[in-house]
Amino acid sequence: MGLRKIVEQGDDCLTKVCRPVTDFNARLHTLLDDMMETLQEAGGAGLAAPQVGVLRRTCIVMDEDTEEYMELVNPEIVAQEGEQTGPEGCLSIPGKWGLVTRPAWVRVRAQDRDGNWFEAEGEGLTARCFCHELEHLDGHMYTEHIDHFLTDEELEEYFGEDENA
Repeated sequence: MGLRKIVEQGDDCLTKVCRPVTDFNARLHTLLDDMMETLQEAGGAGLAAPQVGVLRRTCIVMDEDTEEYMELVNPEIVAQEGEQTGPEGCLSIPGKWGLVTRPAWVRVRAQDRDGNWFEAEGEGLTARCFCHELEHLDGHMYTEHIDHFLTDEELEEYFGEDENA
């Protein structure tokens, strides 16, 4: 395994639609392993392949309940419900946060590293991560949903209120 460089906003690969994965081979396994190591090193909740410069439909998302990571290959959202609004950041835009409205609950259908189909669901942060990472696969970023980046004061106020809830 190896760490990969996380590309930042302004890099062309973050604006392109990723191609489906068709070969479930050692090369894909190495990509997923490297993405996992890169994500863990960065301390993020999710990472999509274009964020490490690879235009393939794969991402990794942390399940908030189990604190385990899920590998999603060729993922798609198959159901969603409710609404949540909260601060969202991105490893490709370090140090910046904005308020984003996302579904409160999301179910995805994806393949694992060997090509087997499965479904996973989550609410809260997990639902937010599903939406955020799948948008990366279509060349979109959370900044398309915000009015402005949060100031340090706004961020502190939000997280302070959130901790007291």
